[in-house]
Formats: sequence, structure tokens, C-alpha cells
Amino acid sequence: MRLNAVDWISGILLIIGGLNWGLIGLFQYDLVAAIFGPLSAVSRGIYIVVGIAALAEAVSFVSKLGYSATEEATQVRREESRL
Repeated sequence: MRLNAVDWISGILLIIGGLNWGLIGLFQYDLVAAIFGPLSAVSRGIYIVVGIAALAEAVSFVSKLGYSATEEATQVRREESRL
């Protein structure tokens, strides 16, 4: 399966966001806030972009699940018609 540009960008942003949440959960350390300031315009922008990336990946994931189910149903029908 080939990834498009949106998948790559979303994936990278989700990794960054996930690592930041891991730091928050483990050490109560928000790396984004430490670098750009707590709830500064840049920090908020980063949080928003990571949230949009999560939404894009969720939509992509759901659409791929639907595609897989459709492909599987088509394959089952093909196999049944051979019998």
C-alpha cells in the first residue's frame, strides 16, 4: 500500500503529538509548551495542526476499513460463484 502526502504528514504529526502526550503522562512535561511557551499562538497552532492530522488519519482509517470490507465481500462472492 502506498502512502500519499497527507498520510505521511499526518503520520509524522501524530508521532510528534503522541510523543508529547507520552512525556506529559510520564513526566508532566509538555515539550511543545516548553519550546514555544505555554498556550502561545505557536503552541496552539501546533496543537490544532496535530488535531487536524488525527482527524485526517481517522477518516482515512475508516475509509480503508470500508474498502477492506468491500474487497473481502467481493472476494467471498467470487469464491462462492466458483463452487
